[in-house]
Formats: sequence, structure tokens, C-alpha cells
Amino acid sequence: MKREMYMTNIKHVVIVGGGASGMLCAILAAQQGLRVTLLEHNEKFGKKLYITGKGRCNFTNDCTPEEFLDNVVRNPKFLFSASRKLTSRDVMELFEAFGMAVKVERGRRAFPASDHSSDVIDALVRRMKKLHVDLQLHTDVKRILTSPVSTEPDPKAVTAASADGKPDPKEMTASPADGKPDPKAVTAASAGGKRLAACGVEAVRQDGSTVRIEADAVVLATGGLSYPSTGSTGDGYTFAKSLGLSVTATSPSLVPVNCAEEYIRSLQGLSLKNVRLCVRSGKKTLFDEFGELLFTPFGISGPLVLSLSAVIGPYIGKKELRSFIDLKPAVTEEQLHARISRLCSEHPKKALKNILGELYPAKMVPVIPSLAGVPEEIRCCDLTKEQREALVRVTKEFPLTLTSLRGFNEAVITRGGVSVKDINPKTMEAKNCRNLYVIGELLDVDAFTGGYNLQIAWCTAASCAAALAGTDTGAGKD
Repeated sequence: MKREMYMTNIKHVVIVGGGASGMLCAILAAQQGLRVTLLEHNEKFGKKLYITGKGRCNFTNDCTPEEFLDNVVRNPKFLFSASRKLTSRDVMELFEAFGMAVKVERGRRAFPASDHSSDVIDALVRRMKKLHVDLQLHTDVKRILTSPVSTEPDPKAVTAASADGKPDPKEMTASPADGKPDPKAVTAASAGGKRLAACGVEAVRQDGSTVRIEADAVVLATGGLSYPSTGSTGDGYTFAKSLGLSVTATSPSLVPVNCAEEYIRSLQGLSLKNVRLCVRSGKKTLFDEFGELLFTPFGISGPLVLSLSAVIGPYIGKKELRSFIDLKPAVTEEQLHARISRLCSEHPKKALKNILGELYPAKMVPVIPSLAGVPEEIRCCDLTKEQREALVRVTKEFPLTLTSLRGFNEAVITRGGVSVKDINPKTMEAKNCRNLYVIGELLDVDAFTGGYNLQIAWCTAASCAAALAGTDTGAGKD
């Protein structure tokens, strides 16, 4: 990892959010000698990590930084520095240093060797406890405390890194979770050339008591809106907006897709492997990939479809999309036509429906002839050349009408978030609010499936920790 030095007077850091990025940031900052307080409103850390990868937790991908960026769908350039600060190889070595065995499977996806996501969480929590991170559960942050900072020398200005390292409580204001302006707040664009510095948080404990925790820096690692059952409330976006940061429109991503066709229901539960899924808008091809998909009562899902959703989000429901599945991508139209003709020659007296089982899964046998406009009861010897060609077309371009994405409760990640234009890509610090850092899913960056989104969490956490400590991450060191 490349060593970079930053000027910093930070001694105490408060991290809001005990998910992947928050926990690793806590570890890497504590390893550098910082006092770290990690606040989580749930009853345990890593609730979303626990269900990641169907409980197995594909925690990164064994790829180069360049390959990683190739799989980032939104704002990959923003992650150029972070992708080299902590590579996927560094992440695997880090977890091994934390005592977790690692394995790499098809597609270079890295998992805990046990196939238990709880091992990832346990490794992180053990390390935080060893480093004496102040872990506070059932703590719901309501406000980010701020103090005014002058852009010019001002002896009266109070900074988060003052001589005694403590902000003046009289100068502290709060940025509310409800997004309503605080009349006492000093905004980033206020008169007198002053802007804000984060200097702590106000939170509510499980017993209803309110506490103000002062700090030299605040890290927002609250996650997005996906899987709200794990505690993703979107508070981080509200905090960011109240401090003058822009938040781009959010929507579900890596999520199943709804389809209009009635015959989809008859195919529910059918899984197709090694098929090609293509989506076009006019003459533009938006998506064209091979993989596995699953028919559901409402549409399609599976790894191929999750990747599709990351691309078509801005288009679906707004532009006419032409979508189809190539059920036999390894076979040309001519070869498929010849195979159908051969089957008809071998079974001339049989009804068409009785030979299609040799070409398609049983659930598709009634659907294919219907879409091709060919009677399923027709005898094979009576099948015309045109009818065989129609069967070939449906096989190579099985039609789908994509209507919408499923909701956040089924989404792996959130598309959109805190604008990367407002964040320093080398440090993850907000440009208009000193000592405020934003990491992980809260940022407007997202990637395909395969461990890449957790790699975003890890590497942005590492960049943040390095900036907080004024050194490199010291990853894996005691």
C-alpha cells in the first residue's frame, strides 16, 4: 500500500454506523493510535453483513485494482486512489491476520472458508475489542455537532482541533436528523467567511436518555436504504444534506426485476444457466451478458439479473426497452433449425409438444410454441419451415417486457447517495465541512455483484482511516 502523509490533529473519532465500512475504519484508525468510538443503533454489529451472499458473505473479489474499477458501475474514477490504498488482496490478508480462513471460488469471489458470514463479523468485532474501540450499541445518533471554522485567521474561531483538543460547547451547533434547519446553526456558506467543522454527535440511548459525544472528527458510515430490516434508515443522507452536502437521487440496485408477461408466472421457480440476457434501448445495447437467472412470480432474478439492474436503473420505466433471453447461446440459428428438423424426422407422428422436452425445460414446453404462434398439438411431420423458424426465433430471442425494479427490501445495495463531487477522493473528507468523513454505501458509488461493493466499503474505510491518522492504514499491523 502506498504511504501518504496528511496534516492532522485528530485524537478522538466518532464513527456512526457499525456495518462493514464503519467497523474496518474503526480498526484501522485505532491501530494508528486514535481513540475511536463506534455507534450503532442496532442490537448488534454487521446485521447486513450477516445476510450478505445468502449468509456466506462474498466479502471481496480477488482481482487487481484495475479489474475492480472495471466492475464499478457508478463513479469509478472517484475510487482510483482508494482502490490502491487497500486492494482486495490486502483485504484477504487482513482478514487472515484477524484469524479468519479465506477461500476463493468461481469468479474469484472470496468467502470465509467456513461459508459463515458470522465469521467475518466476529473477526471484525474481536479486532475492535482487542484495540479497545469504544463499542456502543442501541445508540441512535440524532444530530451531528458542528462548530464554526474561519477560512481566515481568527483568534475567536473554535476548531475541532483546538489547543486542548476539545471544542467549546458554546460554539457547537447541531445538524438534525429530521433535516430541518437549526436557527442556531452556522452554515457552510454563512457570512464572515466561516464554514463548519464536525465536532461530535448527539444521540439517544436505549433507555431514552440523550448524550452528547464530543470528538475531533465524525465519520458517517450509516449505509444506504437497502434491506431496511437490517436498520438502513437513510439517516446518513439527512445528516449530509443538513451539512450542505449534495445527495443524488437514490434507487434500489442489484435487485430483481418485474416483468409484464403473464406467462412469467407459469415459469416461476425455473432456473436457467448459461443463458444470454440482452437489453436494448433503440439502437443502443445497455446490457448483454451470459450467466444464470431465475423466473419468479413477478419477473426475473438471479446473478445475471442483479447485474442487469445496476445498469438499467436510469432507463427502466422511462424509455422503451427491448429485452430478450437467448436460451441457446452456444448454438447458432442454423444449428438449432437443423436440430428441430432432425427431431421432427425422427418422430414424425408425434405432437410437437412431445418432442420439445429434448430442447427445453418442462415448464417452457407450453410457452415456446405459444409465443411462436405454432399449435403445440401439431404433428412433427406437418411442421412447416416457417413454423420451425418461428420456434428458432423465440428460442434465440425469448421476449421479456421489463417494467420496474423491485424495492429496497430486496435490493443488495443503494444506487445514488452523497455526491462524490463534495468528497475528497483521497481522504473521504467532506469538502465543505472539516473533519466530517463519508464512507461506504452512503457514497454515490456502486458496483456489480461479486464482492465489489464490499470492496468499496473496505477501501473507502481505509482511505478515511489513513487521513484521520495522518499516515497510511497500517493494515494488518499490531
